[in-house]
Amino acid sequence: MPDYSKFDTSSLRVTKILIHPIKSCKGTSVEEAKYTLEGLEHDRKWCVIRADNHVVVTARQVSKIVLIHPRITVDPSAPEGGLLAITFPEDSGCEAFSLPLNSSQDTFQKWESVDVELWEQKDVQGYICETTSGRSPSMILSEYIGYPVHLVAKGPRVRNCQPTLRFPKLDAPSYFQDGYPVLLVSEESVAAVQERIRDMVGTQGIDDTWAEEELKVERFRPNIVFKGACIPFVEDVVTELCISSEKETVDGPGIIHLVSKCARCLLPNVDPVTGVRDNAVPYKVIMKFRKGLDPARSSAPCVGCNGIFTGEGVVKVGDWVHVRKMGFV
Repeated sequence: MPDYSKFDTSSLRVTKILIHPIKSCKGTSVEEAKYTLEGLEHDRKWCVIRADNHVVVTARQVSKIVLIHPRITVDPSAPEGGLLAITFPEDSGCEAFSLPLNSSQDTFQKWESVDVELWEQKDVQGYICETTSGRSPSMILSEYIGYPVHLVAKGPRVRNCQPTLRFPKLDAPSYFQDGYPVLLVSEESVAAVQERIRDMVGTQGIDDTWAEEELKVERFRPNIVFKGACIPFVEDVVTELCISSEKETVDGPGIIHLVSKCARCLLPNVDPVTGVRDNAVPYKVIMKFRKGLDPARSSAPCVGCNGIFTGEGVVKVGDWVHVRKMGFV
């Protein structure tokens, strides 16, 4: 257990912001991002689903999905705010296509509405994306994935987050995130996992290449990465924080409640650069020292924390992270 007496609350700053427009696909590092109650703007606003049962497809099932690259192009003068351009690896043979960034109600009326199943809850409204020329997104993605799928955009119907033990009356909306609008992790936490990997090279199936290879924070697919606590896993004991451009604590919309630990599956084993799943890293490593932290899933290892926003605003790289309340989520 880290010594939290060494936790420096005065020096926490945002070092990276990541947006993943299509769930499980390649993320984009940005210098700033707007946020609402549902999460960072455009984060997990789209997802891929099976055509037969409308269950969400992720890198847990198809690791190479992380190589699909959605890029956001904002154009305030465009009727729907810009475009989401989707490209594929060059050797895939799949052509690029684009979609409206902010689909209007008129666009949704032209697309088929479906109930999307995510974590055994079939209650997320989605619309099957279409283009006006060329092959449909469904055809292109089905060729890449290897079986029939659709690309869907989140519909306007609110999807409520599941309550947690600490927040049994939780009332917060989300897009296609696994559970909650925002995921935070510290650089020190990722570095601590990296250190454990080094110590375990040659055991538990951990390849010798990990003696030198860097564990990238992108494997954990966070939204906000911060640094400055001087110890790892400080997010374990923070329950409320505020992100602001001001060094001094201020009240405002940037308050985030951390509502649960992020219980991990095998998805972080997938290399976001190659799309190849590692047999051991980091799952077997974090299983050694990060279990028993989430009372709802005590057997699952945890890295990072899930949070909810309490208002709307903008978060920027370099912003200060002010700890408002401490405890154990």
